[in-house]
Amino acid sequence: MTSRLLSFIIPSFNEAGNIEHIYQALDKEFEDLTYDYEILFINDGSTDDTLSRIKKLVLTSNNVKYISFTRNFGKEVALLAGFQHVKGEAVIVMDADLQHPCSLIKPFIQGYEEGYHQVIGRRNRKGDGWMRSCLSSLYYCLINKFVDVDLKDGVGDFRLLSRKAVDGLLTLNEGSRFSKGLFSWIGLSQKIIDYDNVERKNGSSKWKFSKLLNYGIDGAISFNNRPLRICFYTGSFILLLSIVYIIVHLLMIMNNGIVEHGYFTTI
Repeated sequence: MTSRLLSFIIPSFNEAGNIEHIYQALDKEFEDLTYDYEILFINDGSTDDTLSRIKKLVLTSNNVKYISFTRNFGKEVALLAGFQHVKGEAVIVMDADLQHPCSLIKPFIQGYEEGYHQVIGRRNRKGDGWMRSCLSSLYYCLINKFVDVDLKDGVGDFRLLSRKAVDGLLTLNEGSRFSKGLFSWIGLSQKIIDYDNVERKNGSSKWKFSKLLNYGIDGAISFNNRPLRICFYTGSFILLLSIVYIIVHLLMIMNNGIVEHGYFTTI
């Protein structure tokens, strides 16, 4: 009997200190599971020895594969490359920093076997600074009033996706991808599993304030046609005022004659 295949996509940027640890943690989870697994590391232009650590694992394990970018393209591009290359009937997206608990893999699989196409990990804000927690809560409160998809606080990329969900994502040819929105956009049945926030053990976060700000802006405009509509309505209003002004000025010329030569011709 052929075992069922579960794929992992792990974007990795300067995560040399975590590569072996995430592999060992995943491998341990499959000791009593009936699934085969493949781990696809996406080396996103790392400048440390992340790639060499991944290559060592490839030499010792048939379950490990990798894609290596020539430079840092960002997590969204890494995820897209992963979805294009994994072969499993279901796919789990995880970070390499061990902040996504491997202990949720079994509950994810259980949710998948119950028939859900997306089994989603939702973290709480335990351990986050009060400023970051407040800003995050405010962001989700505001963005859900303007965008056409439902974004939940604490829900990120950590999730299991069925093959149907993956195929649905691959049909979306967005130029600037915002995965949180795309995951919600494709719909399909979802199950949410809550977990406690886990502190990073090795390395430092790659999400600086400027990157978080740009990512938040991407989310605000990717699934929102209101900015375009505002531009349209504003332009239409200004055009209407201009036409009224020209008509009024023409009537004034007809009644009072030309005051400034060439002005009416110019406008």
